[in-house]
Amino acid sequence: GCTKEAISFSKLINEFEDLNTIVIGISKDTVEKQIKFKSKYDLKCILGSDVDIKICSKFGVWVEKSMYGKKYMGIERSTFLFDENLSLIQLWKKVKVKNHVQEVFDHVSCLS
Repeated sequence: GCTKEAISFSKLINEFEDLNTIVIGISKDTVEKQIKFKSKYDLKCILGSDVDIKICSKFGVWVEKSMYGKKYMGIERSTFLFDENLSLIQLWKKVKVKNHVQEVFDHVSCLS
């Protein structure tokens, strides 16, 4: 899921930039892992490392999850859209990858 979403955002990166929109993906992977990931998939978006989970906790996306009855902590896939003053203007929680990037792009396009 994360890989598909990162690739999808990268495919539209020039269009986002034309709308003065910066795309940043955050994960708890180390910077070294992110460099390899970015290179392997030729990603164009910025990747931020949150190894200590401070950013994810602050944004409320470090949550308890469950798979096959087993509970664990993980990142809830979410997208945050901020304006130039860093005010939150749109939030997508529990994101499903299919069509999500286009939905974000369409929303940003409507704001321009």
